[in-house]
Amino acid sequence: MILSQMTKEELASFKSENEKLYNDFKGQGLCLNMARGNPCSEQLELSLDMLKAFDDGNFMSECGNDVRNYGVPDGIPEAKKLFSDMIGVNTDEIIIFGNSSLNAMFFSVQCAFNKGILGSKPWSECGRIKFLCPVPGYDRHFKVTEFFGVEMINIPMTPTGPDMDMIEELVKNDESIKGIWCVPQYSNPDGIVYSDETVKRFAALKPAAKDFRIFWDNAYCIHHLTDSPKCILNILDEAKKVGNEDIVYIFGSTSKVTFPGAGIAVMGASKANIDELKKYLGISIISYDKMNQLRHVKFFGTFENMLEHMKKHKAIIAPKFRLVCDKLAKELAPLGIGQWTDPQGGYFISFNAPQGCAKRIVSLCSEAGVTLTGAGATFPYGVDPEDKNIRLAPTYPPIEDLSKAMDLFVICVKIAAAEKLLAE
Repeated sequence: MILSQMTKEELASFKSENEKLYNDFKGQGLCLNMARGNPCSEQLELSLDMLKAFDDGNFMSECGNDVRNYGVPDGIPEAKKLFSDMIGVNTDEIIIFGNSSLNAMFFSVQCAFNKGILGSKPWSECGRIKFLCPVPGYDRHFKVTEFFGVEMINIPMTPTGPDMDMIEELVKNDESIKGIWCVPQYSNPDGIVYSDETVKRFAALKPAAKDFRIFWDNAYCIHHLTDSPKCILNILDEAKKVGNEDIVYIFGSTSKVTFPGAGIAVMGASKANIDELKKYLGISIISYDKMNQLRHVKFFGTFENMLEHMKKHKAIIAPKFRLVCDKLAKELAPLGIGQWTDPQGGYFISFNAPQGCAKRIVSLCSEAGVTLTGAGATFPYGVDPEDKNIRLAPTYPPIEDLSKAMDLFVICVKIAAAEKLLAE
């Protein structure tokens, strides 16, 4: 029966029944974490052979550099080849960073603030500046711009990507808008894949600010959960077609491909953008971990082998995503409470609770031993104006623990929804 159609007496009884179940969970002393999209231990095991990459005693890059030594700050050639294939750029349009793509994003924003972009005034001298933020979105993106004091503007997501009509209208009329955060392939947390039209419209943007940049965080470009994955257009190629190649910065990493704490992060952009950023990079670092770069190259060999490796990840985590969606469908759909995504890739499921219930649900789960991403985290400044979005991260817990966590989660949703209806 739809919860909203119950009488007050029926709702009170429903609430009481679920509170008993909830108290049973509290008595179990659970300690389960679904707060972040961490790979599980079985996924980490997949890359252990990488640690044997130098058993042959060969530490030489094809450029003649001993990777144990100084030099080559922007990455060894064979790493550039492997990862340019991954993010879809040429080998002279890429920088190989350390293990964190977030660090590469922070670096590029910091350079814009300190030095400007391709001859434009440094952002620090531009007064109040703004960024567009598709919501719900990635909390760490928002923390970067918040750190620099950037005003963030919410852009609603649609099934094909961010609201492009709104974006086009805003950027063409406001020179203080300097950028936008994007996760184009399996967006965080909704799992949306940007349509061809959306990518083309991004590539063709004509912002008032000549130093406007699209921060294209393609973190999940090879993180598929099906055998027939959706693919997006190459935004740099599309931008080149319309003479707009400087508008985009592309980011990626192997954080959830090999080892999150010891992966490879990359940034791609037009040659003009890359050449400028390389100058600043050479001041801040002599070189990143070239041994790790060569380790990855030896382990994978080719981008095609990397794609095969990702099928092993899919075999481990796809059943976890199925479990979560099945629990939600069985327990909540008949009651008409909540909406959720069924992503075809990426690392998250986006759950929309009844309006005004997200914080209560997260709090109830926490009190019973299950940690979720904080309510509001998927919006700038941690403020979800409707208090409804919760990001679920199924990958890290063992599937038995995940099943328990989801049993508790649906009980908490039922309690919060009943409380709200009873209060109306």
